[in-house]
Amino acid sequence: MKKLVLAVFCLSIFSTHAQNIGHEKSAFAHTFSIVARDTVTGEMAVGVQSHWFSVGSIVSWGKSGVGVVATQSFVNPAYGPQGLELMENGMPADIALAKMVDEDEGRAFRQVAFLDVNGNVSAYTGDKCVQAAEDIQGNNFSVQANMMLNENVVPAMANAYATNSDLPLAERVVAVMLAAQEAGGDIRGKQSAALIVVGPEKTEKSWEDKKVDLRVDDHENPIKELGRLLKVHRAYEHMNKGDLAVEANDMEKALQEYGAAEKMFPENLEMKYWKAVALANSGRMDEARPIFKKVFAADENWKEMTTRLPASGLLNISEEELETLTK
Repeated sequence: MKKLVLAVFCLSIFSTHAQNIGHEKSAFAHTFSIVARDTVTGEMAVGVQSHWFSVGSIVSWGKSGVGVVATQSFVNPAYGPQGLELMENGMPADIALAKMVDEDEGRAFRQVAFLDVNGNVSAYTGDKCVQAAEDIQGNNFSVQANMMLNENVVPAMANAYATNSDLPLAERVVAVMLAAQEAGGDIRGKQSAALIVVGPEKTEKSWEDKKVDLRVDDHENPIKELGRLLKVHRAYEHMNKGDLAVEANDMEKALQEYGAAEKMFPENLEMKYWKAVALANSGRMDEARPIFKKVFAADENWKEMTTRLPASGLLNISEEELETLTK
């Protein structure tokens, strides 16, 4: 009975607290994050990690040709879409963020970073954010964290961003997150992570807006898993380019792209298979045949798949070659 009374009492305190900070549905996202822009490609990114389930669903926001937002601590999700709208309407990141903070009754509990397409960057850490809490801005980036194990985390993030300038933006962001974790990270541990990358130009098609959109919602080592998924993403970028080359009947280009993907994941049957298809379509059946056989031995469904490709124009070999290949 005492435990029940205590639980109700704690729930009552939290409910009152949430109302006092100006957003009754404020979610916890005590975490570390980075917003950044690549000065060469113009790409913009948000990377985030937290000991909280599905952190990417509430913290990271972005729109191609506009900017990116990270909203954390006691999260007010409105900073995401409303902040992007302000920046899309021409308001620089610092002015947009100042406007939203000024209008937020719960500002003392917020931690937010804005970055716009022109590289303007601004961050805010409320004085009620749980320590260690800090933000640091530099050229086209901001790193911020709250409820960290120690005060070394945010400086380690800024240093990692500076020392990994040779990496593509997405990989650079992951390196920053790894540095944060190695410096101590979230005092509670780790659970989820996310990474988004948007482009420098607005897109007409909504499904083309995010160039990278990866989430690890619940994992014992979320940043490591995020890094693995990013590598898979890069491999499938090659696969997608290979598919487009097949559509254009450019089998040499398809072979290059499928081959690049296979080098990244040499045991992946999908990548092996489409490389074999590209070889066959290029008249190089002697090279394709052993690859097909290896794939079929691992999973016979690929053999049935092969019999269906000619009707779709995806495999251009003779009936005799097809029969020999799939018998």
